[in-house]
Amino acid sequence: MEVDIKLSREIAGISPVVVQNEGVHLVSPGDSLTTDTGFMRGHGTYTNDGVMYSSVAGVVQRVNKLISVRPLKARYHGEIGDVVVGRITEVQQKRWKVETNARLDSILMLSSVNLPGGELRIRSAEDELKMREYLQEGDLISAEVQMIHGDGALSLHTRNLRYGKLAQGVLVRVSPSLIKRRKTHFHNLPCGASIILGNNGYIWICPTINEEALNGGFIQDMEPVPMLEREVIARLRNSIIALAEHKVLIYDTTVLFAYEASQKYQIKELMKHEVMSEVVEVTRQRLQEVMDS
Repeated sequence: MEVDIKLSREIAGISPVVVQNEGVHLVSPGDSLTTDTGFMRGHGTYTNDGVMYSSVAGVVQRVNKLISVRPLKARYHGEIGDVVVGRITEVQQKRWKVETNARLDSILMLSSVNLPGGELRIRSAEDELKMREYLQEGDLISAEVQMIHGDGALSLHTRNLRYGKLAQGVLVRVSPSLIKRRKTHFHNLPCGASIILGNNGYIWICPTINEEALNGGFIQDMEPVPMLEREVIARLRNSIIALAEHKVLIYDTTVLFAYEASQKYQIKELMKHEVMSEVVEVTRQRLQEVMDS
């Protein structure tokens, strides 16, 4: 027996607005996108009787004649050049598998890392035997997306002294859609801490990174972190969670504004919903002032 399945609802008359305007357009599953057969169907869409509909809730994107819908909440879909933070899940032959909040585990090849000290040379069988001395299961790393395989798995590299194993700090997980793409995702904030805003939604907060001390990313500083720095890290963490709860784009400016707005509260008070709302409202007002100036 043939079963006709349609998602949600159809909204008549919405197609000219969604296709022609250049603004941001939110759609729900089943919303009509266009009746023009000259457009190609992209991800997050389906066609029925010559009409293109959205199959997910998200933002309509149009590139030339291709229409797609980017989901508001989904697994991370990497792009070449993205900065990511991930966790080593398995050590295999000549490669590590890394959990990066994507549909599949990412791959970090032994040939795609700097050896301790930033040394660049051909990897030998001895290096392969020492792989667990460099990175082992559970280690957190920062890396860059080098390539995307046909099945969607990401290939990473750490061939830059800025990337590598992460030492002491706090990992915060947010939706990848909230991370604003910027020229740089490594920031030494004036409040006394450093953050790595991973495009995959994983944010690393740690004591201020000394750029001159970067050595290839395998040596961890396990010295105790002073109380004042721990308080700064904890406040930053709670400020970022407040931004994420209210669906505010997260980048260095919003993080700093939220941190400054949180100063009137104790760190533990930042987890209260009413306090989060006030901190985010102050952050939005300051952003608006910057945009208007």
